[in-house]
Amino acid sequence: MANYKAADSKREQFRRYLEKSGVMDSLTKVLVALYEEPEKPNCALDFLKHHLGATAPENPEVEALRLEVAELKEKYEVVLEENRKLKAKLAQYEPPPEEKQQQQQQQ
Repeated sequence: MANYKAADSKREQFRRYLEKSGVMDSLTKVLVALYEEPEKPNCALDFLKHHLGATAPENPEVEALRLEVAELKEKYEVVLEENRKLKAKLAQYEPPPEEKQQQQQQQ
């Protein structure tokens, strides 16, 4: 009997932990959304995964990394444009590739 009470106590502690951390609330909301879905999805597990992933709070570090990626993409585009302009400018001062080959062959 004592073993049964210990297991019951652990189960109750775990249930309280799930409630405190918001897991029970999130699961309930997703299950209600699945229940209220007019056309039930073929794979309920995919539905749950998709909706649970969407309700997860955003990690501040992830958001900071997203901002950094966006900034780096902008810088990358600027550098690419500058590279194109410099190549065009350089092409004005260099002979065309055919002339370059002829000059190399003559030497």
